[in-house]
Amino acid sequence: MSDFVKKIEEMEADSRDYLVIDVRSAEDFEKETYPGAVNIFWETFSEHADELPADRPIYLLCYTGQRSDEIADEFSSKGYEIYSIEQGFRAYTRQKLAKLMEEGNESEAEDRRKIAERSIIKKFRKEIWRCFTRAINDYDLIQDGDRIAVCISGGKDSMLMAKLFQEIAKHGKHNFEVVYLVMNPGYNQENFDTIKKNAALLGVPITVFNSEIFDTVVEVDSSPCYLCARMRRGYLYSKAKELGCNKIALGHHYDDVIETILMGMLYGGQVQTMMPKLHSTNFEGMELIRPMYLIREKDIIAWAAYNDLHFIQCACRFTEGCASCGGTEKGSKRADVKRLIASIAQKDPVIENNIFRSVENVNLSTVIAYKKNGIKHHFLDNYDLTMT
Repeated sequence: MSDFVKKIEEMEADSRDYLVIDVRSAEDFEKETYPGAVNIFWETFSEHADELPADRPIYLLCYTGQRSDEIADEFSSKGYEIYSIEQGFRAYTRQKLAKLMEEGNESEAEDRRKIAERSIIKKFRKEIWRCFTRAINDYDLIQDGDRIAVCISGGKDSMLMAKLFQEIAKHGKHNFEVVYLVMNPGYNQENFDTIKKNAALLGVPITVFNSEIFDTVVEVDSSPCYLCARMRRGYLYSKAKELGCNKIALGHHYDDVIETILMGMLYGGQVQTMMPKLHSTNFEGMELIRPMYLIREKDIIAWAAYNDLHFIQCACRFTEGCASCGGTEKGSKRADVKRLIASIAQKDPVIENNIFRSVENVNLSTVIAYKKNGIKHHFLDNYDLTMT
């Protein structure tokens, strides 16, 4: 560890009058920060050099420690006593969660769990609960006798999905079983601990199994993300089937769907969508369902923020190092499409719904060609017949 990098425990053990500067965005700072911290965005930090105290130790807090490392390295060479908090805001949220789970705080943790559950049914009833149950009914996702593996990656979407399944098991009409399945494909220890602590805090009884997917794809140069996703799904299907499940549930939401539609057009030259359910072609009798299909991402974020919950954002080895951007996967095609949709929707909010509905309103009479069951059909095949 470099001399200018300190653990959060070392900072708190410093008895001097130190200053904590949060270098994340103003938006994230306002949501939550370390108690007593001030905000100077990392991109404009140099412009505020004259505001830095020369007679006090300074501790910098960013998303993961990467940006704060760079700033501390630069300013320590200029004579400031300045440190980067190792693992950044992640370290703070992990510490906060650990304190809640310590002996003597069980009642507070239990209260938080109950509030999180109640907020699904009460405060976010329209935005989350009704959309969840509507997707299940509209797309016929759950039948009596199902045993469903609810797949938890540790992010906000899958953790909310787990809580929704707990609620529907209490309030729903279906007679089904659920296994809350967590696969560890090679997470670093901090991320894996965060997943387990969040599951404990929210009262989700997880079943954990290990794979070595990250090690397998780390040397792949061409489309490692595609390979990783395929392998992860295969492992999940296999483990779910081993546990007697006939379905796996994934936490893809409404925004994932419309982004996939647009990505297919812009980058794949095809019209397709992310289906609400699919039969597995490699695991006989298994089915994939997406019960969060109609839930907006902004509402998932609002639920997490309302309950002061902090989940891992991007735990992949390929991107965790650049998570100082806040886990937004800046630079990816999906991130580009997400920004494009947001920009257009600002001018006309109906755009998002139109993208979603476009794949429900395909007029084959106005399509040049389409594929069905692997067979391509062209409009010229029956063109002359339309004149008779």
